[in-house]
Amino acid sequence: MSSPNPYASPTSHPPAKSGSSHVRYIVILWLSGLAAIAYAQRSINAVEEAIRDDLGVSAYWMGWAMSSFFITYGIFQIPAGWLADRWGNRNTLVLASVVSSLGTAIVALAGGTASLFIGRLGLGLGQAGIFPAATNTTACWFPRHERGVASGVLAGSMSAGGAAASALAGWLFAYWDWKWRWIVLLFAVPGLLWAWWFGRWFRDAPADHPSVNPQELAAIGAEAAEQASTTKLREPTPWRTLLTSPSMWLINAQQFCRAAGYVFFITWFTTYLRQARHVSIEGAGLLTSLPLLAVVVGSPLGGVLSDWLMKRTGSRWWGRNVVASASMLLCAVLIAVSYFIDSALAAVLVISTGSLFAAIGGPVAYAITIDMGGRHVATVFAAMNMSGNIGAAVFPILAGWIVERTGAWDVVLFIFAGVYVVAAVCWLPVRARGTIFDEHDRSGAMLTRRS
Repeated sequence: MSSPNPYASPTSHPPAKSGSSHVRYIVILWLSGLAAIAYAQRSINAVEEAIRDDLGVSAYWMGWAMSSFFITYGIFQIPAGWLADRWGNRNTLVLASVVSSLGTAIVALAGGTASLFIGRLGLGLGQAGIFPAATNTTACWFPRHERGVASGVLAGSMSAGGAAASALAGWLFAYWDWKWRWIVLLFAVPGLLWAWWFGRWFRDAPADHPSVNPQELAAIGAEAAEQASTTKLREPTPWRTLLTSPSMWLINAQQFCRAAGYVFFITWFTTYLRQARHVSIEGAGLLTSLPLLAVVVGSPLGGVLSDWLMKRTGSRWWGRNVVASASMLLCAVLIAVSYFIDSALAAVLVISTGSLFAAIGGPVAYAITIDMGGRHVATVFAAMNMSGNIGAAVFPILAGWIVERTGAWDVVLFIFAGVYVVAAVCWLPVRARGTIFDEHDRSGAMLTRRS
């Protein structure tokens, strides 16, 4: 007797229970778990020195090895988003988790610089598909007034996963004398287990999930159901519209700036504290964690605020654009204010408050790609995320060049604040009504009438 296919979609629902089911909340927990795993797999900073010593890799080439992740991660964002739109979210997420975990395992088994590069490139290739497909899943499973909260939980879990992984790796390495290979391999296992369980349990469309009852389908709403149904249509991607949409360019620009600002915390911030603020190594490590912890708190808070304001005002512009723009501007002001504070601890607390405000605007960027992505949410998100990766790659190079040439950390700090000002400005002209593709159709109709 053959076993039932776990990937087969059920044809009918079990008898409805009283009250609504809450499967969509379990879905966001699954996605948040994968986000945490993904950021844990990226985080080898705690054992980076041990890897270099064991493999005989120079600091220069280790830097390239760590950055090589962003090469494949950035390049394959749009192809991965296209894959999620064409192949489905479940298949894409399962494949992405498996490839990401295998890349992590290759790093753990690396015998030299080449295999270390291969593992990090594979890790980036796998993770390129995670967040476009996760965002598209949110569009299919959540009504509009819950998408900000869902995006906030997802965004917060990223930083939580990275912080927890760094702490766990350091603890295992320092106090339990684990070898770095076993620590890295440990982070590969959860992704494989996640892929197996998620592939068996999840369905792209809520209507196909056996545990979703009619009450929850009604709560999810027709808009999300339509989004789920379009995933099966395999509609060609309108690349020309994406490339010529003013709102798409603005969304990409804010993400470029926002990611450029965030990456300062995970690249140069510790060095800034040591050189400009004269903080000890131990103290700088502790203070560096504060802005990252602020992201964990601010991301869910931003999702709640955005959804609440949109529901209260009935306006997507107030709930999305204004929340994001105001939070970016407040972040910029607080970073600039920190320059005038003598105490390193007080300055970092002010910067961390700014980080919290920036994190409040983070889920809005996810939610706006869902709101305006139409039938191509994964591809729209991927384009935005790719722009963010470019910003994340450019800013550390620029900061390093300025410090090396001038030693002017003050200039870096004000550029750091400035990118958030630009992000705030980019949010305001984004057309909050309809989708990116509706915007293109309206522009075309206006040109036709004028001619």
